[in-house]
Amino acid sequence: MSSSTEAGRAVATPDAADRRAEETRTLWLVSAAHLVSHLHILVLPPLFPLLRDRLEVGFVELGLALTVFNVVSAFAQAPMGFVVDRLGPVRMLAGALCLGGAAFVSLGLVGSYAWLLVAAALAGAANSVYHPADYAILTRAIGEQRMGRAFSIHTFAGFLGGAMAPALVLGVAATAGLEAALILAGLVGPAVAVPLLLASRRGLAGEATPRAAAGPAAPKASAAAVPPGAVLTPAVLSMAVFFLLLNLSTGGVQNFSVAALTQGYGVALGAANVALTAFLGLSAAGVLAGGWLADRTRRHGLVAAGSFALTAALVALVGAVPLGPVPLALAMGAAGFFSGLIMPSRDMLVRAAAPPGAAGRVFGIVSTGFNVSGAIGPVIYGWILDQGAPGGVFAAAVGFMLLTVTMALGSEWRRLRREAAAGPLAAR
Repeated sequence: MSSSTEAGRAVATPDAADRRAEETRTLWLVSAAHLVSHLHILVLPPLFPLLRDRLEVGFVELGLALTVFNVVSAFAQAPMGFVVDRLGPVRMLAGALCLGGAAFVSLGLVGSYAWLLVAAALAGAANSVYHPADYAILTRAIGEQRMGRAFSIHTFAGFLGGAMAPALVLGVAATAGLEAALILAGLVGPAVAVPLLLASRRGLAGEATPRAAAGPAAPKASAAAVPPGAVLTPAVLSMAVFFLLLNLSTGGVQNFSVAALTQGYGVALGAANVALTAFLGLSAAGVLAGGWLADRTRRHGLVAAGSFALTAALVALVGAVPLGPVPLALAMGAAGFFSGLIMPSRDMLVRAAAPPGAAGRVFGIVSTGFNVSGAIGPVIYGWILDQGAPGGVFAAAVGFMLLTVTMALGSEWRRLRREAAAGPLAAR
């Protein structure tokens, strides 16, 4: 008995090691693609002053390019989720990397305002693929006990891509010109797509069957077996609203807190930017910590609710009490950490709401909440500032946070009800 057990271990250990290596390779490739997606989102804004002079247009015309990007991405994201589940997430992800890259390379080569709008539309179409494809691959590829950490690394890579973009494009533009900056930013896409496709030929984990399925054709069969209406469940639709409210609240702090602090609280511009940097930097740290936490609990709704309730309390403190530079940075940094802590649990909630074989389309549907909030959020917060009520920026953000907390608690309540209905075996 003992010898057979040892022999079994000798056989199983290499398989387990190979599986872990395959998961790790998949995670880094998908995270690299997510880094590129966020980098591409922030290629144009830092270059606006240079583009204005080169194209001889105003900032309103340049802003229209971002509107085109977000509108195309918003309308395409849910349909792309269905396409991802049908055609396969790896090839769709590689195609999106190449399409997004081609958009910026072509803009660097053509360099006209009309083509700027075309390139923005192409980049928006590419952006609509990333979340459905990324999460479909990770859901299939990563072991259950490591899923939270995988989601956190994936999200952190997106944060890193956004942080890299301004320094990269402005640095290249300063040394080699605007066109070189756009072309280099575009070439990053195919540079990540090539190793992704090569790994796919060797058998990437994300192309394997879902864990409940058997056989290489199972993912496509499973995706085809789920009718379109089956994914539009109350749980999925509530997660789309959850994403909308979450991004409305954090977007208000990220985009308008500096203006609110300088206009209404007498905070110096430098101190306000330090506070925002603390918020953004510790958000990334919170994402990594949240992955560790998400792997150690099934109560993701409670984690999300508790973390965001603390975020709301800290943002309310910033809006209600005049703070010096150091306390302000500490409060904003702590708020950022707790807002990041929610992210892996957020993704686990969406994963739990997705029917088998439909992860791509579900993540595509719920991610439209990001695009909708990106369209209406700036209007809401800009109107508040124009009314001469900078404190209203923090009040509105807190209000959206409390609504998000309520929805997270509702998700946890629904989970407990499902387990109670399924009986003691499901609860264990």
